[in-house]
Amino acid sequence: MKLPHTVPSFRLLITSLILLAVAPFLQAEGGKTVRDFGAVGDGKADDTAAIQKAVDSGLGSIVLPKGNYRLTKTITVDLDKTGFTSLVSDGTGSLVMTAGGPALHFVGTHLTGSADPKSFQENVWQNQRMPIVRGVGFTGTHAEAHGIQATGVMQLTVSETNIHRVRHGIRLTTRNRNVLIANCHIYHNTGCGIFYDHVNLHQSNIVGSHISYNAQGGIVFKGGEVRNVHIGTCDIESNMTADTAPTANILIDSSEGSTDEVAITGCTIQHNSKSPGSANIRVLGKGVTSLKNNTPTQEGHITITGNVFSDVMVNIHLDNARGVNITGNTFWEGFEHDLLVENSQCVVVGPNDFDRNPRYVVNGNWSKDLNGLTFRNSADCKLNGLLVKGVWQKPAAVLLEKCDRFTVTDCSIFDCDNIGLWLKDCTRTLVSGCVIRDDREGEAKKGTLSLRLEGGRDNRVRDNIVANGLKVDEGVGVVKDNE
Repeated sequence: MKLPHTVPSFRLLITSLILLAVAPFLQAEGGKTVRDFGAVGDGKADDTAAIQKAVDSGLGSIVLPKGNYRLTKTITVDLDKTGFTSLVSDGTGSLVMTAGGPALHFVGTHLTGSADPKSFQENVWQNQRMPIVRGVGFTGTHAEAHGIQATGVMQLTVSETNIHRVRHGIRLTTRNRNVLIANCHIYHNTGCGIFYDHVNLHQSNIVGSHISYNAQGGIVFKGGEVRNVHIGTCDIESNMTADTAPTANILIDSSEGSTDEVAITGCTIQHNSKSPGSANIRVLGKGVTSLKNNTPTQEGHITITGNVFSDVMVNIHLDNARGVNITGNTFWEGFEHDLLVENSQCVVVGPNDFDRNPRYVVNGNWSKDLNGLTFRNSADCKLNGLLVKGVWQKPAAVLLEKCDRFTVTDCSIFDCDNIGLWLKDCTRTLVSGCVIRDDREGEAKKGTLSLRLEGGRDNRVRDNIVANGLKVDEGVGVVKDNE
């Protein structure tokens, strides 16, 4: 039987693959690479001047053939002078930084205006937009060597890049716009994997990347003004060490600035069980003082959905945050807390799975993994559709302390030590439609209590199944129709 289209289709496929493989090298004018400018790439010769010469030539596509290109100072890409510039390889060319500072520093002039086309300066659009780093390796031999730095740049795009054994992998400073980081390995660095360092930056996406073993945090926001951040489908793990805690796999620290409008979706975020103060996501939302009412802001507007969290001291920690939505995630092995919320408001915790799964034992002693949810000094929050199971050795599986105007509805709290749900000095809070019970046998459930209301006022607790009883102080509110 003849297949007339098979051979042409196959040839087209092979041709397409060949073109894709050689595309980085075809982009250079006349097929030139950094070796045409004198670079050696043997890891011994100083290739700094040769690569800087290639950049300054205006060639545009700076190609690194296979090799290790030793640098003794930063390669500066002054985009307004060089015009459009990219550094490309096929995964076999690496820059080795032997001095302090970034191996590669993109410098642009997009220091005013926004991403709105009306505010674009013409020279930025004509000379500077979208510098690319693709398929390049970065490593360092100096304690203060960094990978990539960007300042005043529009549309920086970093993909298929490996950054290893430097200080900060990608460092964003002063002001940038529209940053894309995709399909990268940012691994085993002494500082931050991706560092928003007191930067004014709107619109940035981090997707499909492996960000791990960075000692001072995986993705770190500190100071500046950051908006519109998308973190998705990444593996982010073990980005903290005991001597740098407290930090986090994702740290949003607004104490010196403002970070808002963040979506964290579809990631596995986990691990470093040995670090005191470690967290998978930590939001420190107490920002700069508001000019309107002379009080500190509570930063947030954050959505955390569809992620897998595990084996750190606190899976998610919010302090002075506002407007955070946590939905559709799975949590296990928060050695102190699965969720800790302090001094915050307008936090919505929707259906999530907070379970103790016997298949996974990371900390060495499963019985000492505490888990649990704690809310303190917070207001106007909603907990709905939660499954909480197997919180051990904690005063309560779910603790609300000095909280106001909470609603806790349709939650299942099963087989936990001590108190299932404890409202301590809470006001104007509704608990309804929950099932709270411990059906373990024998000593395991000795002394358990489904529900405790201690102190507070104007609370309403109704229509719950509290199989292990409840204890209610006088005057705390209306308690009725509980089974």
